[in-house]
Amino acid sequence: MSSPKKSSSSKPKAAVNESNFSAWVMKWVTRLSMLGVIYTLYTFLDSIKHRWYIFDPESLHQLSQAAIAAHPNDTAGMIKYITANLTATYPSNKIRINQDVNEWVFNNAGGAMGAMYIIHASITEYLIIFGTPLGTEGHTGVHTADDYFNILTGEQWAFYPGALEMERYPPGSVHHLPRGHVKQYKMHKGCFALEYARGWIPPMLPFGFADTLTSTLDFGTFWQTAVVTAREMFYNLLIGKI
Repeated sequence: MSSPKKSSSSKPKAAVNESNFSAWVMKWVTRLSMLGVIYTLYTFLDSIKHRWYIFDPESLHQLSQAAIAAHPNDTAGMIKYITANLTATYPSNKIRINQDVNEWVFNNAGGAMGAMYIIHASITEYLIIFGTPLGTEGHTGVHTADDYFNILTGEQWAFYPGALEMERYPPGSVHHLPRGHVKQYKMHKGCFALEYARGWIPPMLPFGFADTLTSTLDFGTFWQTAVVTAREMFYNLLIGKI
C-alpha cells in the first residue's frame, strides 16, 4: 500500500512559528513608529505654541489691578471693565472675545465648585472669570498649561504637599501654577479671579468635566459648558487663532 501524501498546503511548524514571529515584530515596529511620529510632532508643536499666544500674563495682571482700582468692591464693575478693555485692545479679526457677561455656568472640578464666565477659549489659551460668593476648596488638577489666577475680590490660599505654611493671595495679586504642578487651594467667601491659562487647553477639559460625570450628574451644565467652549474655540479657529 502506498503511504498517504501530505497536503501541499501544509507548512512545517518552524515556518509557521517564524511567520507568526515576523508578523508580531512588524506589528510592534509599526506601533512604535507611530508613537515616535506622534511624539516628534508633539515636541515640535510644543516648541512653537508660543507663536499663537495673544495675551500676556503681565498685561492681564496690570488689567486686573486697574479694574480693582476703577471699581473697588464692585465685582460686576470689574468684569465689565476687563471685557471692555480687552475688546478695545485686541482686534476682532485676530481673537474672539465673548462679551456676554451674563453667560455664567457652574463649574465642578477637583472637588471645588464655583461659577465661570468664559471670556476666551482657543486651543492654546483660555481666559475666564471664576469664583463663588460662598467659598470653596479643592485640587488644582495636573494641567498641560501654565495657569495664572489674578485675584479680583476675596482671598485665595494654596499649598504644595510638604509645605508647612500656606500661600496667601489677596486682591491684586496673581497666583501662578506652572504646567504639571499640583496644589490644594481654597477660595474664601466672595472670591473671584481672572484666570488665564496658556498651553494646550483641550487636555485640560476632562478635569473640568470629570466631577459632573462621576458625582453631580448635572448634565444640563455639562452641555452648556461644552457648547460655549466649543463655540468659542470654533470661532477662534475660523479667524486663525489656534
